[in-house]
Amino acid sequence: MPSSLSALPGPAYLTTSLNTTPVRLVRSSSIVSREVAGETIVVPICRGVGDLDSVYTFNSVGKNLWSLLEQGRTAEELAHWVATHYEVSAEQATADVQSYLAELQQVGLVRPV
Repeated sequence: MPSSLSALPGPAYLTTSLNTTPVRLVRSSSIVSREVAGETIVVPICRGVGDLDSVYTFNSVGKNLWSLLEQGRTAEELAHWVATHYEVSAEQATADVQSYLAELQQVGLVRPV
């Protein structure tokens, strides 16, 4: 019996077939976010104190997406927003938003609801 890994469906298949309901993401409750001099600054809170070794800032697109995440959004909603407000294809917007959200999740700035 052949056991070629290339015959297995890829990650797109798993995402489409297993996740029938889009995941909404919101900002983590363990962060503080402020706009200072036109720049969004995000600081994780650890034991009631800001972790100043992990301060995050965003470019203009990231800042707008961060603002949208306050109400909770899906990756699809965010990608649609990017594609309609910037001159990028839907495919590029989706890839960029997925990368942005993956980074935010990895460092604990957003969580699924």
